[in-house]
Amino acid sequence: MPHPDAESFKQLVDGTDTRATATLARVALAPLGAAWSTVMALRNTAYDRGWLAAAPAGLPVVCVGNLTLGGTGKTPLVAWVFRRLAALHRQPAIVSRGYAAAAGQRSDEAAELALLLPGILHVACRDRVAAAAAAAVAGADVVVLDDGFQHRRLARDLDLVAVDATDPFGCGHVFPRGLLRERLSGLARADATILTRAGSVGPERRAEIRDRLAKACGGALPGVWAEASHAPVAVRDQAGVRHTTDWLTGRRVAAFAGIGNPSAFRQTLSTLGAEVVAFRPYADHHAYTAADRADLAGWARGHGAEGLVTTLKDLVKIPAGGSGELPIMALEIELVVETGETALGSLVDRLAMARPPAAGGTSVPGPGASQR
Repeated sequence: MPHPDAESFKQLVDGTDTRATATLARVALAPLGAAWSTVMALRNTAYDRGWLAAAPAGLPVVCVGNLTLGGTGKTPLVAWVFRRLAALHRQPAIVSRGYAAAAGQRSDEAAELALLLPGILHVACRDRVAAAAAAAVAGADVVVLDDGFQHRRLARDLDLVAVDATDPFGCGHVFPRGLLRERLSGLARADATILTRAGSVGPERRAEIRDRLAKACGGALPGVWAEASHAPVAVRDQAGVRHTTDWLTGRRVAAFAGIGNPSAFRQTLSTLGAEVVAFRPYADHHAYTAADRADLAGWARGHGAEGLVTTLKDLVKIPAGGSGELPIMALEIELVVETGETALGSLVDRLAMARPPAAGGTSVPGPGASQR
């Protein structure tokens, strides 16, 4: 049966889908996108001119966000910032909205970060101002605001914006006509722009992306420009055991993902030598039912797969044993800053050392710990 997913929507808004119904949909969505773009521009102007005031958190805030809907590789960047702060003996807390989380449960991003950063303090609440205050009460001395670039009600000291090299411009339109949350000119508020998945494109394309973003910001990008790649560091099973990525080499796998950029995930698996015999995208933040899990197992066996492979974000939503005898593995990704690391790190370091760290600090194991 068909699955509504981010890839299908992208094909609609970028014009790849040329059916008459898709053309009509783009025409219908255009005025809605223009209206939302205007609303966001007016709101940003109100904050820029002080007509709306951002609430202070009472402690330093590093915001990690993006301009487009999902799929920019923001979570590995959040982990990179968190580890940098922890290495300076800070006690960081991650604050997020907790999108798509059921009552009393963690969101998929929160569950993923808990695997990557054991023992983290993560406060999820629609009211990010209240969440930051709660983090301070819990002992945090710096906040990492996850997915907060457009959430301007909470004041921040640094804005780090991730731009996906494989889809940097959100199809050129604001949602719902495209994938942009706001106009590209919003990047002028950023202290640093991080081009993620930079290794997926060549130097000329990276320069082209940078030039177009600079043009949208009036001729020059503010702050730091950095380029980063998503390095696969391990394959993790449902018991939490980490294997080297060699587990994928030459193995017939059926892959699935409910993320914002599933095609990039599929490309990574192929690069690692996996034989992807079938691939199924789901809607971003998809909640896997028992029927979904049974269907996945039968689908994978029908294609002769030796196992199922997904993302950490998806794995945390699937109980152990949910695929029968077939193993479900997740690819673990780490952000590697290849260009601009010194300048980007200095931004975070200066903020971290602006105040003396609280006693104790935070210790976070590195990504290679307990690898088998």
